[in-house]
Amino acid sequence: MSRKVMSKVELEERREELIAAHKADTRRNQKTPTLTKKERKYLGIGRDEGRASVKHLRMNSKKVNLLTSLIRGKSLREALAILEYSPNAAAQPLIKLLNSATANAVNNNGLDPELLYVAEVNATEGPTMKRIRPRAKGAASWILKRSSHVTVVLRESEEEEA
Repeated sequence: MSRKVMSKVELEERREELIAAHKADTRRNQKTPTLTKKERKYLGIGRDEGRASVKHLRMNSKKVNLLTSLIRGKSLREALAILEYSPNAAAQPLIKLLNSATANAVNNNGLDPELLYVAEVNATEGPTMKRIRPRAKGAASWILKRSSHVTVVLRESEEEEA
């Protein structure tokens, strides 16, 4: 069951409606139908942000979410400082991810790196590798090696914060 891709004429007719629906705050279970990559490019959606993600990070998403909650909503410089001095093992992959999102925002969308802030960051559960550890009396127990998917979105703030 494939979705019908809108033509450029349809996109022009519904431009304001589609952009307003995309920017509206909605609950996760009430999301509007997603636009294809070509439709988003034609409408200019996503040109005001830098996005980066890492898949299959070999770290529990609960441990990564401890740090993501610390940097959410902070300026880019402040978020990098928090992560740099954090003893948590998830800090290094998050620093690399923030730097990648910054490069995407600056090089692809021409945003000012001084005005960027962490708009969205989340870590969701990835696939779990299951291993077996032998135990006493011929028994066995599971070892669950969890992984996570982390996504970061950077946007420009309206005014510069001093």
